[in-house]
Amino acid sequence: MPILRTLRDGLTPTGLIVAASFFGAALTPSMMPREPIVQATLAAVAATFGYEVTLLARSVWRYLELPEPKGRLWTLWLLAACGISLAIMVYSLSKAASWQNATREAVGLPPLESAAPFFIVTVGVLIALCLWLVFRVAGALRRAVAVVLDKMLPRRVGVVLSIVLVGWFLWALVDGALVRNAFRMADTSFLAADLLLEPDIEKPADPEKTGSTLSLVKWEEMGRWGRHYVATAPTAAEISEFWPDNAVDPIRVYVGRRSGDTAEERAQLALQELIRVGGFDRSVLVVVVPPGTGWMDPGAHDTIDFMLGGDVATVAVQYSYLTSFLALLAHPDYGVDQAGALFNAVYAHWTQLPKDSRPELYVHGLSQGAFNSQATLPLFDMLGDPIQGAFWAGSPFFSRYWSEVRDRRKADSPAWRPNYGNGSLVRVMDQYGGLEGNYAPWGPIRAVFLNYGSDPIVNFTFDSGFRPPAWMASPRAPDVSEKLSWFPVVTMLQIALDSMFALDVPRYGHYYIAPDYIDGWAAVVDPDGWSPERAEALKKIFERRDPAI
Repeated sequence: MPILRTLRDGLTPTGLIVAASFFGAALTPSMMPREPIVQATLAAVAATFGYEVTLLARSVWRYLELPEPKGRLWTLWLLAACGISLAIMVYSLSKAASWQNATREAVGLPPLESAAPFFIVTVGVLIALCLWLVFRVAGALRRAVAVVLDKMLPRRVGVVLSIVLVGWFLWALVDGALVRNAFRMADTSFLAADLLLEPDIEKPADPEKTGSTLSLVKWEEMGRWGRHYVATAPTAAEISEFWPDNAVDPIRVYVGRRSGDTAEERAQLALQELIRVGGFDRSVLVVVVPPGTGWMDPGAHDTIDFMLGGDVATVAVQYSYLTSFLALLAHPDYGVDQAGALFNAVYAHWTQLPKDSRPELYVHGLSQGAFNSQATLPLFDMLGDPIQGAFWAGSPFFSRYWSEVRDRRKADSPAWRPNYGNGSLVRVMDQYGGLEGNYAPWGPIRAVFLNYGSDPIVNFTFDSGFRPPAWMASPRAPDVSEKLSWFPVVTMLQIALDSMFALDVPRYGHYYIAPDYIDGWAAVVDPDGWSPERAEALKKIFERRDPAI
């Protein structure tokens, strides 16, 4: 029967061994802890990938007309493969708890008594079987198309064309029926959340605040994160705990995506509002590029407000309602366009001001915001009148300047905390330090990268699918387990999946916390009278303000 033949053709003993090996490898330590359902899904996807690649290799073997076992020999080989695969699975599942605990130990979490091996193997095998059937159906469809094409075209041409046609059909089905509808639903959902006016966030009564009655920016159009950012700014009274003399309210300007039809309109609105509230009269001005949804990390912005006694202005513009990942997939140009428009507008006005009275100008971005900021910072165009510095946290692996620093680091420095040049322009830090070393004194521009060694969004690379990534070399970052091993393809899948759960553990992965911003900001803005004692005092304040730390 055709169905039985399809199923038998989709069965390979070697593939079973490879699939079991990939399944087990997916359970080994990674960067971030994973729940059993996540472990099972990753293991199933890895096993399916290994199995299908083995089938592809078998197809090439048959195309070359090389010998392969048949009849009784094939049956014996199948039974042996089942035994070997079962042994690999049993061993991997028995080690799953200790492997997961190695990751948990590296990020400061208590160990688990069990990694739920029965659940992992049951759910994982079911998912793998479903994926296997999907590939078998696709293969049967491809052969059916090839039979039709054989009547009109040479056989080999028909085979190639059938692969193209079925591949196109499946992609159109997934992209059209699933992906586009999913993006449409996500956009509608996030927009609804952005429109929601939270009852606990009050509209500013002070006319000098953005979003007030006299503001150029309408409170309703700022988006929920913009409203939250402006309304929860630390007050002069709060800042006086650290800065008892002459503390002032910091200036925060935020423009929502609905405040203008184009990136340039929103940037100009932000500039005019910044001028209106006196942002250019402060000693420090920070141009911030938020990540997707427009969220502004209080750990990054409250710390510099305290550090400078409130004598600082920040300006930001929202570019998307979606999360960073979805925004990057749906409209990758939005963030870059908005970041460039905002910086160009602010920089153009700033350069027209007297140099002896204008504020020091800095740029900042977290995650996708760091990428967009780096992508649009016109470094060479502003060398004649440079800004004072940049502070980027959690720069994604594909970020412009982070890639340069990582790939062209000094040979004796690790990829997770590289040394670049003589350290007079760029330095990289993590939660364990990195700003002090055998560096030349800071130059006129200071750039600091804050990246955790266990951050998969920072450390992911596509070439980890076929060779060990540089961050796995010794010495490793303290928050990356020494038990983490490299496996072809599987490690790439592990780190990619870790990126989805990188915000689960404070001070590890992609979850950057306030105390670690403090040393970075101090290095960039160089406050008067700063000392290790002042730094520790400010860190203690933020440890009390955020009980999650």
